[in-house]
Amino acid sequence: MSGTDGPAPLRSASGVDDLLAAARARLHRLAPDEAAAAVADGARLVDIRPGWQRLDEGTVPGALVIERNHLEWRLDPTSEARIAEVTDHDQQWIVLCSEGYTSSLAAAALQDLGLHRATDVAGGFRAWSAAGLPTAPGSDERPDYARRSGPSHGEGR
Repeated sequence: MSGTDGPAPLRSASGVDDLLAAARARLHRLAPDEAAAAVADGARLVDIRPGWQRLDEGTVPGALVIERNHLEWRLDPTSEARIAEVTDHDQQWIVLCSEGYTSSLAAAALQDLGLHRATDVAGGFRAWSAAGLPTAPGSDERPDYARRSGPSHGEGR
């Protein structure tokens, strides 16, 4: 017996800063004006901020709201819980969070699912707003996927 109460915890070779750097190394991150231009050309902007943050900071008109804990299930073309806007792995998804940190990790996770054109907005919503791009007052309205019935993957996971 080793004298421990269970298995040793898993240890990461790096911390969150290294994880973020690795995620960003494979993304072609977009400045807010580049993201707006990409959206005008057909890319989809997806806001992953939690409701309280959208309420406090504001929203981007036309952005899909998919909170972070639902993202992979809603955007994976092979998922039963995907949203109607998902067509294939070649779509360009641009992820938006508050400051551009969580969105980088989320975009890398989407790339891991095969969504090879996934990226994020450098600086997040705050940079988008500071660039004078369209915003709207915050809303605590539930996203469409949260109102429908069907698979709820991502809930409580």
